[in-house]
Amino acid sequence: MSGLVNAVAIVAVVVVVVARQFRARAIGADRRRWLLPLILAVVALREPGILDKHHHTESAMLLGVGLLIGLATGSGWAWTTRIWTAPDGVVWTKSTKASVAVWGGGVALRAGVVAVGSALGLHQGSAALMLGLAGTLLIREAILVGRVRALGAGSCPVPAHGEGRPVWEECV
Repeated sequence: MSGLVNAVAIVAVVVVVVARQFRARAIGADRRRWLLPLILAVVALREPGILDKHHHTESAMLLGVGLLIGLATGSGWAWTTRIWTAPDGVVWTKSTKASVAVWGGGVALRAGVVAVGSALGLHQGSAALMLGLAGTLLIREAILVGRVRALGAGSCPVPAHGEGRPVWEECV
């Protein structure tokens, strides 16, 4: 895919994913949640320009930093997401204001990586950004699935980190 098509795809995915996360949504056991991040990862890894052919080491290091930022962003996003079980047993999730801060921090850090790469004269394609986004979404889903499994049926609401009662308190 061309850089413009990748950029449009990245923006579209971010808009759809972020918009959906700030509304309460039932979280099911389906495997479709893994599809979008896996497609993004495959498309990114198939791109020939993921590493600068003249600066392999430097671009690989920036790619690694970008992936770490993506994983940290996804992890922070998952831990700042509120999860609760409705009386009918359906598990719901909704991102919080803290999730917005996590996203903002992740975007700022990623912009810093792009600025460093530009200052070093490295060619950075959109595939690295797409791979980082895939990592963000994959780690977020993995942590959310773990939190939902830990919640168990009939449990009280589990607040996001820094909200409400501590997670370790038991419901009465």
